[in-house]
Amino acid sequence: MLILGIGSRIKHAEYGLGAVTNVTSKHYWVTFMENGLETIDIDADFEVIEALEDDVDTISFSEVEQSLISILRKWSDASSVTPIADKWRGGTIVMQPGDSNLSDKIVPIDTFFHKIVMVRDRIRVMEQKINASKNLDDQEKIDLQQYITRIYGSLTTFNVLFKNQSDHFVGEKSK
Repeated sequence: MLILGIGSRIKHAEYGLGAVTNVTSKHYWVTFMENGLETIDIDADFEVIEALEDDVDTISFSEVEQSLISILRKWSDASSVTPIADKWRGGTIVMQPGDSNLSDKIVPIDTFFHKIVMVRDRIRVMEQKINASKNLDDQEKIDLQQYITRIYGSLTTFNVLFKNQSDHFVGEKSK
């Protein structure tokens, strides 16, 4: 049986895409893009996307961190791993139309949350591009930044889904 080295990429049926960040005699520690750090058995059922066979003792934590950052940037349009609050994990969103003859729409909350995070990350990228633009004058940058701040403010309802307060949307502060 092949033992995966640190930095190997896998796809797990339950947790999704991830990278091996530590190996013990019985377990892989895997950081998954949507679920954070999970420990799985070495003989668990998963798909190997890229196997690395480096000696696990020869790599530093810093190298693992840089490898993981590189993998996430390469294989995701999200700029960071953002965990959902534990109480929402595995839940659903039920949308009921006003007309009882029409059927409900049920969406896994993890899927909905992932889309909210993607919107947030894309707004951040747009904000960075605006601030770095050489084609906009300072007043235009300020005007566009105010729109972005209002967009964040419109999305604060979704802050309840985030595990970490540092990931929250923040709009205009009241004076």
